Amino acid sequence: MNSSDASKVTPLRRRAKCPECGKPSARATFPFCSTRCKDVDLNRWLSGRYVIPGEPADVSTEGDDGQS
Repeated sequence: MNSSDASKVTPLRRRAKCPECGKPSARATFPFCSTRCKDVDLNRWLSGRYVIPGEPADVSTEGDDGQS
């Protein structure tokens, strides 16, 4: 394959926008554009900013005597 053929190669998918800053994503850090944006997102997950809504883990009702 010569250099003119390589420039005509169609990528498998279009470049997506980075979910943090909106710049085009990079292959090495997909779907983010950089390691920085990837780390910002990871920090949000680890600090508990992203929460999946649902029932509280410890659901107790008044008058519950602990018996099944």
